[in-house]
Amino acid sequence: MAIAYPHFFVSEKAKSKNSNPSLIVSPTQSPAILSQDELKKIAAYKAVEFVESGMVLGLGTGSTAKHAVDRIAELLNIGKLKNIVGIPTSSITHEQAVKLGIPLSDLNTHPIVDLAIDGADEVDPQMNLVKGRGGSLLREKMVEAASKKFIVIVDESKLVSHLGGTGLAMPVEIVPFCWEFTLKRLEMLFIEAGCVGKLRVIGESGEPCVTDNGNYIIDLYFKSDMGDLKAASDAILRLAGVVEHGMFLDMATTVIVAGKLGVSVTNK
Repeated sequence: MAIAYPHFFVSEKAKSKNSNPSLIVSPTQSPAILSQDELKKIAAYKAVEFVESGMVLGLGTGSTAKHAVDRIAELLNIGKLKNIVGIPTSSITHEQAVKLGIPLSDLNTHPIVDLAIDGADEVDPQMNLVKGRGGSLLREKMVEAASKKFIVIVDESKLVSHLGGTGLAMPVEIVPFCWEFTLKRLEMLFIEAGCVGKLRVIGESGEPCVTDNGNYIIDLYFKSDMGDLKAASDAILRLAGVVEHGMFLDMATTVIVAGKLGVSVTNK
């Protein structure tokens, strides 16, 4: 499949002229109106340019990462990539990769991952992330923490001034046992930020959403900035009953953002 609007991508000549090597912004020609999904695909395809034959790859989960997995499979099938091993971050991605014929393994066999590519729900100016609104935060964090490089792919709507800035959920994976007790303790941690926690449920059934690991998810909503992110992370993880949270702090090595005016690549 051809890449939509290839003029969004950076030429080697443009790279050499850029005075800031950590930020590459593509030139544009006659900007077109792109859908959010088209922007996601552009970011995903750009990320796959960093993939090399022989790599162990962390395969992300979600609507943006799906495009990257599709592209990796396409390049494998035409012989431009060889000897790739994928480590999926969810059962959904596992099923996608199997269907596409991507060889798979796990962290037990490959404890060091060369490169992970995944989307994010929010990205702040320091490249900290909120992930897990799709429910796969634990496995995503395990795989991406084991990766030498972690490329985050998003459209420009995911950029925020601070985590929680969209007013949408910051997920926390918890054990099912006494989940209401854990929810209340999470709310109390961030009472000054106006935090409200909600158990994630499936549609109108009201049944709890169960993760691949058999756990529940509490979605935290903040009225104001939660403050020091490292302190917030530590406080959440100290609560008995919490498995993991959706803040990915200081983990991304590259963020690729596709917007209506082009693509930017920011390196740590």
